[in-house]
Amino acid sequence: MDLDMVLTTCPYCACGCGMVLEVMDGKIIRTLPSKTSPTNRGKLCIKGWNVHEFIQHRDRLTKPLIRENGSFREASWGDAFNRAAGELRRIRDTYGPDSIAFLSSARCTNEENYLLQKFARAVIGTNNVDHCARL
Repeated sequence: MDLDMVLTTCPYCACGCGMVLEVMDGKIIRTLPSKTSPTNRGKLCIKGWNVHEFIQHRDRLTKPLIRENGSFREASWGDAFNRAAGELRRIRDTYGPDSIAFLSSARCTNEENYLLQKFARAVIGTNNVDHCARL
């Protein structure tokens, strides 16, 4: 029996609560609040306490899928990124940069939200950026 404790950050919102995942034989068995995290000070909300359940859910996608001829096929991460980048480039070049919009999430960190808006403005050339908190 191999037991590991993995210190990480909760993925549910932008608060950044610290948590510890108990991993036994490669499977997450329990989530605990990090007692040393200045964000949550040893506490977690109900979503944080149960985060380990969705991580290993049997319906969770673990590999990229590309739609071809009406069905999906597994692809490598490189193929998926190249396909997404190519389609964004094609749409921008065909219809203009303002034909693309970006919607960010409260589940992302401030740094991730910053990167998304920077990508939208500097790479794609659009100011069409919004956030789910405004919906």
